[in-house]
Amino acid sequence: MNKIIALLTVFICFACAEKNKETQKDLSKLSWEEITTEANGKAVTMMMWNGDSKINDYMQNYVTPKLKKEHNIDLEIVGGQGPIIVQLLMTELQASKNTSDVDLVWINGETFFQLRQIDGLYGPWTSQIPNAALIDFDNPFIGFDFQQAVNGYELPWGNVQMTLIYNSATVKNPPKTREELLAFAKEHPGTFTFDNHFTGLTFLKALLIDISGNRDELSGDFNEEKYTKYSAQLWDYINELKPYLWRKGEVFPENVAQMHQLFATGELLFTMSNNDSEVDSKTLEGLFPETSKAYVPDFGTIQNSHYLGITKLSGEKAAAMVVANTLVSPEAQLTKMTPNIWGDGTVLDVQKLTPEQRQQFETIPSRTRAPNRKDIQHKALLELSPEYMIRLAEDFRKEIIEN
Repeated sequence: MNKIIALLTVFICFACAEKNKETQKDLSKLSWEEITTEANGKAVTMMMWNGDSKINDYMQNYVTPKLKKEHNIDLEIVGGQGPIIVQLLMTELQASKNTSDVDLVWINGETFFQLRQIDGLYGPWTSQIPNAALIDFDNPFIGFDFQQAVNGYELPWGNVQMTLIYNSATVKNPPKTREELLAFAKEHPGTFTFDNHFTGLTFLKALLIDISGNRDELSGDFNEEKYTKYSAQLWDYINELKPYLWRKGEVFPENVAQMHQLFATGELLFTMSNNDSEVDSKTLEGLFPETSKAYVPDFGTIQNSHYLGITKLSGEKAAAMVVANTLVSPEAQLTKMTPNIWGDGTVLDVQKLTPEQRQQFETIPSRTRAPNRKDIQHKALLELSPEYMIRLAEDFRKEIIEN
């Protein structure tokens, strides 16, 4: 994918640039009042991952009617993430389309990196969003996406930290270190694994950082020498662990949803989530056993944010900006943060809110199965440069799946 992107970057965007200038208004010169007027009555297509019922419910039954009522905007949500988004926008740019089929995308990390490479995103625009003034951009876990400055091309939408989830009725002392995890897997073969996509790769990144011996060792731009050194040790560890994984490591779950199901049925003693409060939402939903708990091992886990981007060829940029502003409003962030609705962490600096709003955020029904964020913050690891995840995905298939 990277080679294809590199080649196409040379050719795409130029042919469509002049045509796009003629058809798109310069929103940077408009006031927010003018932008909201421009957005009235428009339809916005948003592409996002739709693999979680609670997230889908939040978008369809809270966000969509809210936008229609407050701004007369029709929000259409279509499924797609990562490579699908990149491929779609790359194809549209290459074809010199006037407007994209998608206006707003839910992205982060390597997807943001690839979309910036192909010049697939509109921006900078986030400084025009009134609610952006409430976002905690000074927080390095929010203001940077996989160590990339967002530079006005992405709007932070939510912030989460990975946790491991276990059934406390059957697991009394969950493993806290790599050594303890290996010992646990040997003692309970077939009950632990990780998926071969985003969540599993995020878990591998935490192990890679732990192996490096210093949480800052892999900070900054991708370093081939360091990656080669530490990834070799990572694959040695995973290969030692492999025979004791679910199905002896011959296959891996395709996604985290499959892992959740295996955990729910008791086939796995562990699952994991990039959202530290998901254990509560999934238990309230009835999927996980009542005795489920989440924790962060001693080697730490990745904390990251997810973002909203507007496509460069969007024909409804003003309306997309209004949608984004609504999604980061205190009301929408508070609703999204509630465990029985989504449980997604806020990107707002609550100290910038009104006393009444601040009290609402501080009195959200407490998490009973997930650790308090303040108790795991010291174990939070910054995301690595996106090339690390891309390489881990490639090498995991070569070194583990095909080995």
